[in-house]
Amino acid sequence: MNDPHGQASLPPSPELTSSERPKSRSLGPLRELLPFLAPYKGMMVFALVALLVAAGAMLALPMALKLVIDNGFSAGNTATINRYFIGLLLAAGVFGLFAALRFYLVSWLGERVVADIRDAVYRRVIRLDPAFFEVTKTGEVLSRLTTDTTLIQSIAGAGLSILLRSSLTFLGSLVLLFYTSIKLTIIIIVLIPAVLVPILIFGRKVRKLSRATQDRIADTSGLAGETLNAVQTVQAFTLEELHSRRYEDAVERSFDVAVERTRMRAWLTALAILTVFGAITLVLWLGARDVLAGRMTGGQLAQFLGYAVFMATAAASLSEMWGEVQRAAGAMERTVELLRSEPSIVVAPAPVPLPQPGKGRIEFDHVTFRYPSRPDVKALNDFSLAIEPGETIAFVGPSGAGKSTTFQL
Repeated sequence: MNDPHGQASLPPSPELTSSERPKSRSLGPLRELLPFLAPYKGMMVFALVALLVAAGAMLALPMALKLVIDNGFSAGNTATINRYFIGLLLAAGVFGLFAALRFYLVSWLGERVVADIRDAVYRRVIRLDPAFFEVTKTGEVLSRLTTDTTLIQSIAGAGLSILLRSSLTFLGSLVLLFYTSIKLTIIIIVLIPAVLVPILIFGRKVRKLSRATQDRIADTSGLAGETLNAVQTVQAFTLEELHSRRYEDAVERSFDVAVERTRMRAWLTALAILTVFGAITLVLWLGARDVLAGRMTGGQLAQFLGYAVFMATAAASLSEMWGEVQRAAGAMERTVELLRSEPSIVVAPAPVPLPQPGKGRIEFDHVTFRYPSRPDVKALNDFSLAIEPGETIAFVGPSGAGKSTTFQL
């Protein structure tokens, strides 16, 4: 309890106040999910297989449509048409079946991983020293266990699956676009920078606003927790209206940041859709001219259209999910802060056993104590006290004299 200068204080644990928390500038915090995913490698493999089969079946649909248009109609008989449409229906059935399987598997993974994260965070927090809870609001810790882990769940489960599916669809569609028409695909590639640059610029702004939103939510939860933990005192001094206004102000600040983030995400989504589909419309216009000139068939144009729509949809999905990924990265960073918090008071490598039987003597020897949340205020100053076994001591003094502090120590 004493330091070399006769002062006792609990070393401050890392604070989680939103104003001092470092801002995440990358998706690196999401790597912290890997240890939680590792125990479920088998489930991840099954989910990946289902994802690959579903993506392959979906990419086969435009090819089947091309065969129907170019070969089925030209054959002029019902049997050929039936055969091609049955193949198209089978491809759609495989796609639907494995897409449903993928959804179930990744949703299970998300729920399981988040349950493990919550358990790990709680096990860590409950073992931290009193200094941590002196400088960290209980409501903010609860926000990590609820709000932040819910955001992580969106990525650890369905979000990650959507990212992989959209990436596979985008790349697969691009390859098959080259196979269908090199000229038209090159035109699309030339237009890609005009699509991606605005998305990246807006995405960076969305990431900053997403982190700010989570900070405001945590501040609101912390304020509510602090007030409710001392609600008897608040009511005793009739401060209900004052604290209600403080909470209302915090909620409004959170709302303002959330609205700004939503506005920016809306612009990001609108810009992505407009630029992507605008580029595809231009390419299809040129493709229609090639059909009229006899340089490609109607089935090839339909196939190209299908893959172009798939690629555009995948790009729009990726842009939309990018904001979710950034929010999850911020949430994971905040959660990792808790997981990496170490107690200031640790068990000694070679602890000295208590005398047996216990002496029952308590002694304070020139103790000076400061709370970590108020390091400039001495709760106890050069305090000495010895309580002998069987002795009864009464602490008497005004509020703030240090009675509760002495009892807690």
